[in-house]
Amino acid sequence: MSVIDVGSEAPAFELTNQDGASVSLSSFAGKYVLLWWYPKADTPG
Repeated sequence: MSVIDVGSEAPAFELTNQDGASVSLSSFAGKYVLLWWYPKADTPG
């Protein structure tokens, strides 16, 4: 997976939210979106 440059447009994606519902980036069209994740949350170390 490649790194996205700062300021570039995010690619289309779909993720599962904290309630288990599927959410896609397109459902937030015209709004600001902040993604917050912990890349090592499920890893030892």
